Amino acid sequence: MEVLMAINTASWIVGILLGGIIGLAVSILVGFAISKIRLKEAEKDIQGRLETARREAETILKEARLDAASEFIRKREEFTNEVAAKEAQIQKQELQLEKMKDALERQQEQIEQRDRQLKNLEKDLQRKIESVDNKNRELSSLLVQQKNQLLKIAGMSVEEAKNLLLQELEEECEKEMSELISRKVAQAEEQAEEKAKEIINLAIQRYAAEQTCEVSVSMVDIPNDEMKGRIIGREGRNIRAFEKATGVDVIVDDTPGVIVVSGFNPIRREVARLSMERLIQDGRIHPTRIEEIVAQTKKDVHQRVIQLGKEAAEEVDVRGLNNKIIGMLGALHYRTSYGQNVLRHSVEVAFLAQVMADELGLDGSLAKRAGLLHDIGKAMDREIEGGHPSIGANYLRRFKESPIVLNAVEAHHGDIPADNPYTPLIAAADAISASRPGARRETLERYIKRLEKLEEIARSFEGVEGCYAIQAGREVRVIVNAEKVSDDAAMKTARDIAKKIEEEMTYPGEIKVTLLREVRCIEYAR
Repeated sequence: MEVLMAINTASWIVGILLGGIIGLAVSILVGFAISKIRLKEAEKDIQGRLETARREAETILKEARLDAASEFIRKREEFTNEVAAKEAQIQKQELQLEKMKDALERQQEQIEQRDRQLKNLEKDLQRKIESVDNKNRELSSLLVQQKNQLLKIAGMSVEEAKNLLLQELEEECEKEMSELISRKVAQAEEQAEEKAKEIINLAIQRYAAEQTCEVSVSMVDIPNDEMKGRIIGREGRNIRAFEKATGVDVIVDDTPGVIVVSGFNPIRREVARLSMERLIQDGRIHPTRIEEIVAQTKKDVHQRVIQLGKEAAEEVDVRGLNNKIIGMLGALHYRTSYGQNVLRHSVEVAFLAQVMADELGLDGSLAKRAGLLHDIGKAMDREIEGGHPSIGANYLRRFKESPIVLNAVEAHHGDIPADNPYTPLIAAADAISASRPGARRETLERYIKRLEKLEEIARSFEGVEGCYAIQAGREVRVIVNAEKVSDDAAMKTARDIAKKIEEEMTYPGEIKVTLLREVRCIEYAR
């Protein structure tokens, strides 16, 4: 019994141990399985996190690329703007350098011209000295000959007296022949003058232009006097802004219904007039709007100037002009000379010169070109010193115009000698156009008084024997007594006459004073 109990107890213990071992093994297996499952889940979780990290990395990379591209575009725009600003600055500097270069070239040309004039004066002086020496030698020789002849006459024979009489008759015949030649020359000159008048009359008849006097108006109508206050603005800020933008003076006085735009430059005055009219129509008058309107008006006027120049060139049928020359031609529309529109005057001179050139068998196209361009210097004579012929010739010389046109432009008022037959035609056509009834505002009485005043001023100096105002009052020629006025005093007298003219007279352009102190003997060898 006890043995059975012991066996049962042992069996029970063994069972317990086996159950524990089996439970432990099962627990181990279950734990291993759970660990394996967790490991797989951990791997899946890691893979998911890696995938998420990869997608986030790609997203961050794309955003970084976009940011870099945006920064690159911004930097490129900044660089482009900076380059454009530098280019604009460089272009401005180049323009300034070009202007300085042109000014230096003009100064160099003036210096060279003065050097040539000095050399010519030196040569003339040397020739005069040589001429005086030769005349002194001839005079001495003649005195010796006359003395010998007188000595011979005292003991003269019949044959010798006959020879002397024949010599005197021969001299008398030569004198009569000289008088006959003089009469024939005068007759030929009269016939040439009649022929010239015939050609000029034909040219005038074939070209019938309007005989009216154009006046440049610089007055602007306003609807009421309240508008004057708006134009002036608070403490005058509007009118100051307008004057600064246009470069003219605005006169607002008590005259009802108008304001006056005053300026020496006709283009600026036209821009100011149109801008003021547009501001009055717009009604918004303040500094910003004034600047906008003036800028737009300048563009419009510039286009209008180009268009006017092209129309004038097409009307005259002159081809191949540079755009800058066409612009200067258009600017002449706003320039007047004694009330006559200079552009219309130039067109008229071109047609008249063509007609006269055709009658004389010359090139009418070349005469038209010279006539159209002869007064182009008047578009620049407000900014450049000197007379408009030399200004125009220097300007056209930059565009390689033909020497005939350049001489016609520079010499049509007699400032330099003519070197071709076209220059006198341009001078004649210019005089015809200016002398048409009603073409210019100056009356005959006023014109004559100005010429008389010029001659009166010149005669007031000591040693002056005669003076003549020529070239429509653009030049006065003074003849002095060589015994009373020396060479050194002649230069001072000419300078004093010019200075007195500047002080006592008002005149357009410039007046040339030519003082002559010499005896001229002219003969023609044919």
